[in-house]
Amino acid sequence: MSDTTPPPPEPTPVPPQPGGYAPAPPAYGEQTAYGSQPGQQPAYGQQPGYGQPYAYPTAPKTNTLAIVSLVLSLVGVGLGGIITGHLALGQIKRTGEGGHGLALAGTIIGYVGVALGLLVIIGYVVVLAVFGAAWASTGYSYYN
Repeated sequence: MSDTTPPPPEPTPVPPQPGGYAPAPPAYGEQTAYGSQPGQQPAYGQQPGYGQPYAYPTAPKTNTLAIVSLVLSLVGVGLGGIITGHLALGQIKRTGEGGHGLALAGTIIGYVGVALGLLVIIGYVVVLAVFGAAWASTGYSYYN
């Protein structure tokens, strides 16, 4: 066996620039405009000297029942908004989906709507009772 080592590879020639001048190689430790190697082009979306582009995190999927809860509460179906809101809050807690604020808003608006509806019904009954009592005390009757 012989103890010969292969010769070092020949450096690749740099193509001449217009005007006949070749660019000077970068000094030791100097970074070129596009990276650490002369003539290297940046990857798509990468700016020279800025490293890898930042990957933005994606938002979690929004729970469908949370959207349904808010819509039902806003269109006046408060009981449906309350029920679907509580179901959505349970699913969001289990699965980690997005939409907690939507479900909470749907539940709260549903409770407020149901409470206002009950107040209107109670007020209507009270007004009918007061007018009925006042009419009965006058002595008028259908039969007279």
